[in-house]
Amino acid sequence: MQHTDLYINGSWHQTPDRFDVINPATEEVLASVASATTTDADAALDAAEAAMADWAARTPRQRSEVLRRAWELMTARLEDFARLITLENGKARVDAMGEATYAAEFFRWFAEEAVRADGLITHAPSSGARIIVQHKPAGLAVLITPWNYPAAMGTRKIAPALAAGCGVVIKPASETPLTMLALMPLLEEAGVPPGLVNVLPSRRAGALVNHMLHDPRVRVVSFTGSTGVGRTLLKGAADQVLKPAMELGGNAPLIVFDDADMDTAIEGTMLAKMRNLGEACTAANRIYVHEAIAPEYTRRLSEAMAALKVGDGSDPSVDVGPLVNAATRDKVAEFVADAVAKGAKVECGGVAPEGKGYFYPPTVLSNVPENADGVHDEIFGPVAALQTFIDTEDVIRRANDTEYGLVAYVFSGDFKRGLQVCERLDYGMVGLNRGLVSDPAAPFGGTKQSGLGREGGHEGMLEFMETQYISASW
Repeated sequence: MQHTDLYINGSWHQTPDRFDVINPATEEVLASVASATTTDADAALDAAEAAMADWAARTPRQRSEVLRRAWELMTARLEDFARLITLENGKARVDAMGEATYAAEFFRWFAEEAVRADGLITHAPSSGARIIVQHKPAGLAVLITPWNYPAAMGTRKIAPALAAGCGVVIKPASETPLTMLALMPLLEEAGVPPGLVNVLPSRRAGALVNHMLHDPRVRVVSFTGSTGVGRTLLKGAADQVLKPAMELGGNAPLIVFDDADMDTAIEGTMLAKMRNLGEACTAANRIYVHEAIAPEYTRRLSEAMAALKVGDGSDPSVDVGPLVNAATRDKVAEFVADAVAKGAKVECGGVAPEGKGYFYPPTVLSNVPENADGVHDEIFGPVAALQTFIDTEDVIRRANDTEYGLVAYVFSGDFKRGLQVCERLDYGMVGLNRGLVSDPAAPFGGTKQSGLGREGGHEGMLEFMETQYISASW
């Protein structure tokens, strides 16, 4: 929490307007953080434009070495970043360390991808001309990140943008700006030139971002967050025909067939449901269990959930920290109350503890009806909502019956059937006998209203590049 001011052009800038960042475990104020205005946004874009001219002209290997150094530095300081993540986000120590490690890995992956923006030269069959295709930096990028992964959602955008040769302005979530601000001295040490990366925390996020999206120098907007906000940003981006990279909401189904290995299914469900306390767009939201194994599965999942220790995430013995704020906790409680009122049974948890902190216990609901609100909206909390099925065609239909299409999970002992089901699920990602799909080397993203474009993999860098074709004869 050493840095609480705006980061523009490689230096720290105070503002008269500030806002508090709250520790969700204690409800105490952690820090007072500067709130950026549109004037600050203009200064950040000026700095990014000036720095990008030199950065884009550097060789891919030179950019690669800076990113590699950033990975080395962050890897050496994982404990520090994990501690800060826990303080401002609330997640338990093990989750925070997992995020810090994951966040650092994006620098290593895109250090390797920076030298692989491959083009091609080919001979046009009809005209006889040579077709030369190359990829160039798209331009300045505005990056907007959520509170649930304050480190990883930033590095997942910054690293490919820098690998591609772009300058960036990043607007972190106002609930969790401290981690991204803490990253800036590390990037300086790694060799990122002043002005190339700028950080603008702000309580006036809508006005600030809309202003930047209408600056002609901005060519890319990358956002992770809710589908509703994503729609608003897409409307703003349309005015300048910006290149959008949108990772939006989810409503992930998790399907457990009767031939699934029970140990694998329970372990995978715990990962898919409880990673980051369920505050993830990839969290399993609807759990469909074959009727033949539902009693055993429900019992074992409830035992595993009830065994988790709830408390302040800074305590290394704690498994489950608080939710990020009171509104998120209250919404989770409302989902549980609605499901129970409509016939669901509470197998464990289900009652928020009294006292300070935005805590909610790991909860398992069985017999969740199809009309429960949590079936159609993201629960975004530690609640496993169980339904049963018998017919494969029926469960595929139910799994696909949503406007979202980010991720799904399938557990089956029959690999052939598992793959057949995966291919029929209308989702950008599917975990087959795995409860974790996120990987810097893989293209992360969804179908339908879960987003546009991909982050990670080779595709992640191309989101910040434009394809240029040159027709030539020789």
